[in-house]
Amino acid sequence: MANRELTRGERLQIMLSPEELAAVDDFRFQQRMPSRAAAVRELFRLGLSAVGLKPAEPGVKSASFGVFEIGPAGHHRSAEEDTPPKPRRA
Repeated sequence: MANRELTRGERLQIMLSPEELAAVDDFRFQQRMPSRAAAVRELFRLGLSAVGLKPAEPGVKSASFGVFEIGPAGHHRSAEEDTPPKPRRA
């Protein structure tokens, strides 16, 4: 886990209601977590695992992930969408 913490480079800013913030703080103190950020990361991990999502294996492309299996208006990603577009000539 320590190695994963060293590679964090993205910042995510979210707005919470007073009730949501109180729930995060309650969770943090009950679990004796060092910071709100640590508590939010753990809550994300717990929430994602609760719906069956696991962290990606190294080398997996972001295009392999999606929240929905079928996109807007019933769109399915095709094999050609996995292939990068060819460069255009000027």
